[in-house]
Amino acid sequence: MTDARSPWKRQLQAAHLALTFLTTLPLPHVREVREGDFARASAYYPLAGYAVGGLVALLLWLPLPLPDGVRAALALAAWLAVTGMLHFDGLVDSADALLAMKSPAQRLDILRDVHVGAFGLATGVTALLILWSLLAAPIPAYAPLVAAVAGRLWVLLPMNLYPAARQESLGARSREGRWGAALLLALPALLLPGAWLAALAALVGVLLVARFAAGRLGGGLNGDVYGLLVVTAELLALGAYAWGRAGC
Repeated sequence: MTDARSPWKRQLQAAHLALTFLTTLPLPHVREVREGDFARASAYYPLAGYAVGGLVALLLWLPLPLPDGVRAALALAAWLAVTGMLHFDGLVDSADALLAMKSPAQRLDILRDVHVGAFGLATGVTALLILWSLLAAPIPAYAPLVAAVAGRLWVLLPMNLYPAARQESLGARSREGRWGAALLLALPALLLPGAWLAALAALVGVLLVARFAAGRLGGGLNGDVYGLLVVTAELLALGAYAWGRAGC
């Protein structure tokens, strides 16, 4: 079927799709997703990072008369809320599958299971504690913006480097992700003070975890693993800021 949309309209709808897929912003739902739309939308994944990280950064920046721990808890809650826990869910599901002593085929079956096991529970709680601790640390208010943008940029690398674990998965629909365009969109955030170290830490973590996950799943990756990679990138980016401040 011929796509009669103009190039500008296709790009606007791709940005809209990226925001509605990766965030819970009150935007109209995309009525029709055509072939190639998800790959086109991947160029705008960092845009969702700006929305997510910008909201969290605003909460850290506002002069609210609250203890650091409470402010960090509110920022964490906002982070989970604006993402609809999409990436956190992927982290938990991936932990249950990747850490199980099973065959690759059995691990893929575990990824389809909606129940949460011990590996997922322990990993999820640990990740939330680390995130809360980092948000309560003396990091720049803009650090969550850098982390969120970097996470949604670097996830495109394994999305294009590794085959999809299942053909119906997000990876299969986004195999030709617009990596270059996404990098240009992410560049303003990556030029903020200290962002190069945070982005580098996130990149190394994403590549290492993606390689580990692909080995455990028979060579491919799926949507849950992409959620794991985004969370990994975010935690490492924030950790780099916290480490940089501690070393000063």
